Amino acid sequence: MCAGDVAAPARVASTSIAVEVPSAGGTPLANGPPMTKRLLGAAGLLLCAAPLRAQTIDDGILLSKKTLCAGVVYGHNSWTEYWEGTLKRENGNVGTVTTSTVAGMATYGLTGRLNLLATLPFVSTHASGGTLQGQDGLQDLTLAAKFQAFSVAGDRLRGYVVGTYAVPVSDYVPDLFPLSLGMASQRLSGRGTLSLRAGKGWFAGATAAYTWRDNVTLDRPAYFTDGQLFLTDQVQMPNTFQYAVNVGYGRGRLSVPVTYTQQNTLGGGDIRRQDAPFISNRMNFKVLDALVMYHLPKLDGLALRAQAAYVIDGRNVGQSTTVLAGLMYTVHF
Repeated sequence: MCAGDVAAPARVASTSIAVEVPSAGGTPLANGPPMTKRLLGAAGLLLCAAPLRAQTIDDGILLSKKTLCAGVVYGHNSWTEYWEGTLKRENGNVGTVTTSTVAGMATYGLTGRLNLLATLPFVSTHASGGTLQGQDGLQDLTLAAKFQAFSVAGDRLRGYVVGTYAVPVSDYVPDLFPLSLGMASQRLSGRGTLSLRAGKGWFAGATAAYTWRDNVTLDRPAYFTDGQLFLTDQVQMPNTFQYAVNVGYGRGRLSVPVTYTQQNTLGGGDIRRQDAPFISNRMNFKVLDALVMYHLPKLDGLALRAQAAYVIDGRNVGQSTTVLAGLMYTVHF
């Protein structure tokens, strides 16, 4: 949410982290061999279902021409319980898994109807239990183009289409869950968003996206998942469908949207009971998200944001809590 030509925000709870990072936990076989313990932890990041995303990819905001909004957002995500398929449980091998993210993001108004966006997060992971070592480094670069397709009812109702591409920018290992930095899959998304200003400061919105995910290359020649043995290092990732609806109030310098988000993974198997999770597991989740955005009165162009998200239900994901805080600055050229 940046200052500019602002319509009703339709903010989706926050991309794993962008990061598209739903998470899981492993099996309580703490005394297994090193490779087994690596695989047992693999569910963690897959199950952390509160991804950090560029804030204007999925909202109802459009910057005016020759306007730049840039900023930094810090996110803290943690979970102890997770769903192994539909069974809710804990994992003593990892305890509480925390993921910290510092994301730089920028949006530029190329024209009055077309915005270009970019986001790049630095991610750090940590587990309170077990012997798995935390990881840190740059994750995935996300680039997007957002276009206002129509505006009707006196500009109260707007429609947007968004194309998004994400690619890993560092050589992190995706097979180290729950402490991997991400999923190491290139992704291409198509999104549609509706934004309605209802009057007297009230607004509502809805957004939906389909994401195509490229294969992931593992550092091993074979793997077992969903009841099958695959003699290859290539993992075919299932695509995902996500939608969100929101309501909120925004007037003057303040905007407060509340959002419900649901993601469905279109394929993949469940984590087997007492078995290692896998990167292509089905990862479904439902998230509630609240955001407060305030533009400072004496510092023109500077805005503060605070956000919290909670996973209320899921499948092969962690019941995570995410808090976010950041600064955004808008300048007109």
